Amino acid sequence: MSIPYDESLIWIVVVGFIVAFVLAFGIGANDVANSFGTSVGAGVLTIFKACVLATIFEIAGAVLIGYKVSDTMRKGILDVSLYEGHEKELMLGALCSLAGSGIWLLLATALRLPISGTHSIVGATVGFSLVCRGTAGVRWITLLNIAISWFASPILSGMVSSIIFWSLKTFILHSNAPLERGLFSLPIAYGLTVAINVMSIAHDGPKLLMLDRLPWWGSLLISLTVGISTATIVYVFVVPWQRMKVLEGSNEETAIEYNASNNRKDTTVLSVISEAQASGNGTMAEETPKLRNNTSASPLLMAAGPEADQMEGDDKDDEPVEISRLFSFLQVLTATFGSFAHGGNDVSNAIGPLIALWAVYAEGSAKQEADTPLLILLYGGLGISAGLWVWGRRVIQTLGKDLARITPTTGFTIEVGAAVTVLLASKAGLPVSTTHCKVGSVVCVGWASRGGEGVSWKLFRNIAFAWLITVPVAACLSAGFMAIFRELIAL
Repeated sequence: MSIPYDESLIWIVVVGFIVAFVLAFGIGANDVANSFGTSVGAGVLTIFKACVLATIFEIAGAVLIGYKVSDTMRKGILDVSLYEGHEKELMLGALCSLAGSGIWLLLATALRLPISGTHSIVGATVGFSLVCRGTAGVRWITLLNIAISWFASPILSGMVSSIIFWSLKTFILHSNAPLERGLFSLPIAYGLTVAINVMSIAHDGPKLLMLDRLPWWGSLLISLTVGISTATIVYVFVVPWQRMKVLEGSNEETAIEYNASNNRKDTTVLSVISEAQASGNGTMAEETPKLRNNTSASPLLMAAGPEADQMEGDDKDDEPVEISRLFSFLQVLTATFGSFAHGGNDVSNAIGPLIALWAVYAEGSAKQEADTPLLILLYGGLGISAGLWVWGRRVIQTLGKDLARITPTTGFTIEVGAAVTVLLASKAGLPVSTTHCKVGSVVCVGWASRGGEGVSWKLFRNIAFAWLITVPVAACLSAGFMAIFRELIAL
């Protein structure tokens, strides 16, 4: 057994921290922007505000709920007992995992491919272990459970989002009074969202807050209390404010449309008269409904030329404008919810191997008995946030606009469904892919709202292909690095 704090191994720790930060940077650039893609694309948030919110909630999620998935990543996949007496080999293996995963993730981000950081780090971990211990070094049952969750998570996330969307469509969008129904649903939506988030923290929570000693019924009571309090505040203060803002926005739009229609009045009338004269069998009475329809349309839809026809065709299935405004505010909450869930789940991809490396160096043992250090979780959260600030804009376009056309209501259902799925997986210790969950929700809701034409199936095919090659590519990179180390360094 190695001596704890062996000075000769400090270089592995230093390099490991650097590579882990680079990996976290890549995860932030590739994944974190997914949470705020719909909000930024809809104009609800600016890039700067989205980055600020993501930084706060990514770090909070990493510190408060990231410890459990990190334990799975560093102790569940590998049989670490096989490395007792060979701690240096395990440390180098963890370093190879970080390097192999980080290189592939950065390359994929440069190519604008939204891959899974979870896939990448799991594949890299298996890769170095196959070089060191062959098939005996991998816990195949645990790996199988993780692999099943990869395929189950997009389906589950898509189902949850579709159910939420169906509920909104049935009880709000297709009702006789969609605005009042929407305002009525706001306290419920806010309350449930906050309650689920609090429950994810309070149940079997971090030891730092002594929440690990709290019984399940205590966690449930706290989450229900906070959720009901939030719903009450929203009902008393937010709903009246929202009603006022929506009505003010409707009045402003009406005034703009009226002015725009007056400016075009003469041109439109001449156009109608000309068409009637050219046809020879039409009358002004027959053409008047067209004029009325044109003058009541949105200014964007009144633009001349084929572009207007195309835009009108694109917007024909949208929800009422006032509902779009109503749910655009709620998107901010669901985006932060998704960001919190991402921080809790995906921070483990960056710092799981780093914690394993640190534990071996600090304890001098491969047993991995120490708890996950909160400071290292914080370090991973900071790296993820840095990636978002510097490179996060690259993937907002893909999942925020290109894969499917997203409105405020569909964006809300997509984000809630994906975030709930990721949070449940985090509490179960399963490192599911947030990318898989978000893509599953986008595809299912896009199909549910607009049919087969609502999804870019070509883009989805490319994303699915990137998912398939991530595990073997990361595994090969990690295995290659480990083979080089075994040749250069006596182990």
